[in-house]
Amino acid sequence: MINFARQNKLLSFAVIFVALQVLLALFAPVLGLQDPYAQIMVQRLKGPNVANWLGTDQLGRDILSRIIYGYRTSLLTCVTAVVLSLLAGGTLGMLAAYYRGWFDRIVMRLMDVLFAFPILLLAIAVIAVLGPSIWGAAIAIAIVYTPIFARLLRGPALVICESEYVTGAKAIGAGDMRIIFLHLLPNLASVVLVQTSLLLSAAILVEASLSFLGLGAQPPTPSLGLMLSEGRNFLLLAPWPAIFAGFAILFLSFGFNLLGDALRDTLDPRLRKES
Repeated sequence: MINFARQNKLLSFAVIFVALQVLLALFAPVLGLQDPYAQIMVQRLKGPNVANWLGTDQLGRDILSRIIYGYRTSLLTCVTAVVLSLLAGGTLGMLAAYYRGWFDRIVMRLMDVLFAFPILLLAIAVIAVLGPSIWGAAIAIAIVYTPIFARLLRGPALVICESEYVTGAKAIGAGDMRIIFLHLLPNLASVVLVQTSLLLSAAILVEASLSFLGLGAQPPTPSLGLMLSEGRNFLLLAPWPAIFAGFAILFLSFGFNLLGDALRDTLDPRLRKES
């Protein structure tokens, strides 16, 4: 394990960087933080101090506690969205590669229709139907990312479907679902891991954008995008709420993006040979 960490310093750093942020979000209630909902009007727009390390917002709420609880909101929304899109898009992509024919053509043309819409506009359209909320944002992001997983997994799945062990499994009478989920899926694990990390990074930015526009988490729920939106009105008077919320979004997105790049470099045999 130590040798692996030494040989994969970038991956080790990315895992630690992401894990620290995730642990902060998970254990926020036991960290002894101030109540992120408590409004102390006499303390509004205070700069960083001993009591409030990152200062307070326009309602006197502690920015540090709201950022850490905002991590919980962002991670809950984005992880839910990416898992849903992986289940839907990944399943459709593997089924399309396995059955081919008319099923493949219909599925991929539907994915092309979804690809034709800009990501943010399609997410806004879905939220217009579902209504602004955390779960509405999660479903909207899941729908946006479904064609990405479908197209990504379909390509390598087509190659695997032509392999000898899949042909042999068909010859001995293995069922379609057994072949798909026990033979195709395990061989796509590395692709799934890398793309999931990268899409989590992008989903964090989309969720923050939706919350910034008022279409994600609703007040008073702590949300990084919502904090950024509220803080922009006080940039000249008290810039720290917007600045710290922006850095929180940057660190969270950067962590998953770095993790995805490190996983790709580690799991891709061609890149390993080059190094």
